[in-house]
Amino acid sequence: NMKSLSRSLLAAAAVFALSFSYSQTSQFRFAWLSDTHVGGSTGAADLSASVRDINSMDDIAFVVLSGDITEMGSNAQLELAKAILDSLNKPYYIVPGNHDTKWSESGCTKFPRLWGNDKFVFEYGGYRFIGLHQGPIMKMGDGHLSPEDLRWLDGILERLPDKHQPLFIVTHYPLDPGIDNWYQLTERIKRYNTKAVLVGHGHRNRVMNFEGVPGVMGRSNLRARQLIGGYTICAVRRDTVNFSERVPGVETKPPWYQVSLEKKNYAADTTSYSRPDFSVNIEYPGVKVQWRAHTEYTIASTPAIWKDYAIIGNSSGTVSAFSLSDGSRQWHYVTGSTVYSTPDVSDGILVIGSSDSHLYCLKAETGRPIWKLATGAPVVAAPKIEDGVVYVGASDGVFRAIDLKTGKTRWTFNEVGGFVETRPLIYRGKVIFGAWDTYLYALNVTDGSLAWKWSNGNPGVLFSPAACWPVASEGKIFIAAPDRYLTAIDAETGSTVWRSNRYQVRETVGISNDGSRIYARCMTDTVIAFSPSSSSLSVLWASPCGYGYDIDPSMPIEKDGVVFFGTKNGLVIALDGKTGRVLWKHRVGETIVHTPVPLEANRVLVSDLDGQLMSIQAR
Repeated sequence: NMKSLSRSLLAAAAVFALSFSYSQTSQFRFAWLSDTHVGGSTGAADLSASVRDINSMDDIAFVVLSGDITEMGSNAQLELAKAILDSLNKPYYIVPGNHDTKWSESGCTKFPRLWGNDKFVFEYGGYRFIGLHQGPIMKMGDGHLSPEDLRWLDGILERLPDKHQPLFIVTHYPLDPGIDNWYQLTERIKRYNTKAVLVGHGHRNRVMNFEGVPGVMGRSNLRARQLIGGYTICAVRRDTVNFSERVPGVETKPPWYQVSLEKKNYAADTTSYSRPDFSVNIEYPGVKVQWRAHTEYTIASTPAIWKDYAIIGNSSGTVSAFSLSDGSRQWHYVTGSTVYSTPDVSDGILVIGSSDSHLYCLKAETGRPIWKLATGAPVVAAPKIEDGVVYVGASDGVFRAIDLKTGKTRWTFNEVGGFVETRPLIYRGKVIFGAWDTYLYALNVTDGSLAWKWSNGNPGVLFSPAACWPVASEGKIFIAAPDRYLTAIDAETGSTVWRSNRYQVRETVGISNDGSRIYARCMTDTVIAFSPSSSSLSVLWASPCGYGYDIDPSMPIEKDGVVFFGTKNGLVIALDGKTGRVLWKHRVGETIVHTPVPLEANRVLVSDLDGQLMSIQAR
C-alpha cells in the first residue's frame, strides 16, 4: 500500500527532521558562576543556594567557575568552597582568581592540590572549553599570564586534533591591559576558532570585546545589595550562545546577550591594537640590560647575593644560582614545591623557604644542602640572618629563631594568627614583622617572648601591615599598609608615634644607608622621603616619577646614595636619595618587578613575575 507507506515515511521524516532541528537549535545548557568569594560575608551561603538550584535542573550539562572562588585564598576558605561545590550533581570546572592567589598561605599550592589543577580543558557537544588564570601570584599588580601556563596552553592548542574545533576560553580577568601581557592570550586564541571568552572579576554582566574576540563578563554569585545571589545560564544553540541571568529558586531572566557562533575570520582583522610601550628606554639611552636569565617559571621573590652569585627560587620549586657577570646558571637545587620565599645569605650559607613546608639551608657556592627544617605549613616568608641566627615566619602560625650552622631551633613564638611573607627587621634587641592577621609583632630577640604587637584598628585582614619590609631609625619602626597610611611606631613600647594618609601609600617603605631618610612610594607617580626624627610626618622631598598608578610591593632600596625600585608594569626607576631627582628609568618587561638588589650606584639586579632575572647597568 504505497499511500500508507509514503505517509509513514513522511511521518518518520518529520519526526527525524524535528529531532534533528531540536538537537541543533538547543544543543546544551551550562551554568557559569563567578566571583563566589567564599569566606566573605555571604559567599558560602550564596554559593550553596546556587548549587542547590543547579542540582534541581536536569538540563544543565556542567558548571564552569571563573575565579575569585574565595575571599583570600586561605586553606580553610578553599576547603569550604570545595565542600560546597562537591555537592553538585554535575561535573564542574574551575580556575582561581586574584583573591585566591594574592594572599595565598600555601604558596598557591592548595588550589591545585584540592582540584587537581588550577587550569582546565574538556570537551562537550563538539566544543572545547579551556580555562586558565592570571594570578597575580603572591603580589599586588595587574593580572599576568605565567610562562608555565602559556606553555601549557600552547601544548593544548598545538595538539587539537581538529584545528577548526570551536573553542570557549574561560579566564578570571578580562583580556585587556588589566592583564599586563593580555595580548599573549588574545593573539594565540585568534589563530583558532574561538567563539567567546568568559570572564569574571568585574562582578557584573557586561558585553566585552577582546581585540575582535567576543567577550562576556558574568555577574558575581554574591547577592551584594539584592536579597539573593545569582549566576549565568549559557544556552548553546546551533548558531548562537545565549546568556541569561538566573536567580536561584526564582527565575531565569530573558537572555541579556547572545554571541553568534558563525566562524570569525580573525586573520582579516587589520586593526592595529596597542601594545606595551617601551619608548621610555629611548629617553635614557645610557641604561642597558647587561644580561637577562629566563627561568621560565613564575618568580615572586628577590634574589640574595653571595660573592659573584645571585640566588633565587621559582614556581618550579627550584633554587638556582646565577653568575653576576653574565647570568649563566651555576647550580640548582630542587625542593618539593613552589619557592616564593626571598632567601638570605651569610658566611657562605643560604637559607630559603619552600611551599613543601620546609626551610632549606644550602651552601651558597655549590647548592649542596646543609640542613632542612620541617615546618607545619608552607614557608613563603623571607628569612633574615643576623649574628648566626635565622629569623623566619611561616604559614603555620609559628615564628622561629634557628641556629644557622646546625639548623637547631633556638626558640619559637607560636601565636601568629595569619601567614607571614615579609622579611623581619632586627632592631634594638627586637625582631619585628607583620602577618596577615592585622598585627605587627615585636619579639625579644633573646627568647622570642612578645614585647608588643600593634594593629591599625581595622579588623579587615586584607589591611594588615604584612607585605612591606619594615625599616627603623631614631627609635621608630616605619611601615606602610594597604589602608594607605604611613605609620611610625615606638620601637620600645609599640605605641603609635604618628600616622598619616596625606600621601596615598600602600605597602612600600625604604631607608637611606645612613638612616637619615625614610622612603615611601605613593600609589600614583610620587616617591617621598621623610625624616625619621620628627614626631609627625615631616617630608624632606616628594618626587614626581611619572610611573602612573602602582600597587607593586617593590621596596625602594638605596645603595651609594641612589634609590632603586620597580613597578607593576616592568619599569625600574633610579632616584638621587638626597633630592629625589629621577636619574633614570628603564622598562625591562611588562609585569611586576620585585624589590631590587642594587650592586653599585649604577648597577642593579631585578627579578620579575615572568621568571626573569636581569642585571641593569647605567652609564
